[in-house]
Amino acid sequence: MKNATSVERIWRTAGTGLFRMVHGSLLALGLVAVVFIGSGRFDEERTTSFDALVSEASAAEVPQTASAPVAVAAPETEEDLALSREMSRVRDWVSRRYKVSTVALEPVLQAAEEAGKHVGIDPLLIVAVMAVESSFNPFAESQAGAQGLMQVIPRFHMDKIGDDGGKDALFDPELNVRVGTLVLQEGLRRYGSLQSALQYYGGALSDPAAAYARKVLAMKQRLNTAAGRKAGSAA
Repeated sequence: MKNATSVERIWRTAGTGLFRMVHGSLLALGLVAVVFIGSGRFDEERTTSFDALVSEASAAEVPQTASAPVAVAAPETEEDLALSREMSRVRDWVSRRYKVSTVALEPVLQAAEEAGKHVGIDPLLIVAVMAVESSFNPFAESQAGAQGLMQVIPRFHMDKIGDDGGKDALFDPELNVRVGTLVLQEGLRRYGSLQSALQYYGGALSDPAAAYARKVLAMKQRLNTAAGRKAGSAA
């Protein structure tokens, strides 16, 4: 009995030790599992947080700008131009033919358009007179004393020049064009026909061949062509 009791005691002691060993191992495994799972969650949360920070930083670096409206130029209209389209073409033709700067021609041709519109005379007729009289030289002066682009004789037309105009007033191109146009208008009013008005302008009313008028009208026809007018349009 004594031996049996000793063996039983030994088995009990061994069983208790084995139980404690197994229990300790299970606890250890549990702790390892908890640490592993927690570590995975931590890494996942850390990765998610890092991605969020990167997205926020990228958004901060790229400014959000509203697209600016694109300005569209309005189409050019006749009113936007210093010269009409017809007169612009005439300017280029005259510049080539008479070797005159387009810059110098611009105000002269604009004055012709304004004066012609004011008195009801085709501006190209005014330009034709300039071509025949002075070849577009604003400082031309004849032996008879005719001055400027349209070769107006001052002493005959002081009423048109005005009291403020001095002896050299007609060398001002724009004034010369205005006065010359008024002389043409006066000829039309006095004699009623374009041919007679031109002969009056050229001081050749007694010429039965009307050579001066034919010369001016031939030049006007060239200007009509340069302007792009069709045959038989505005006279």
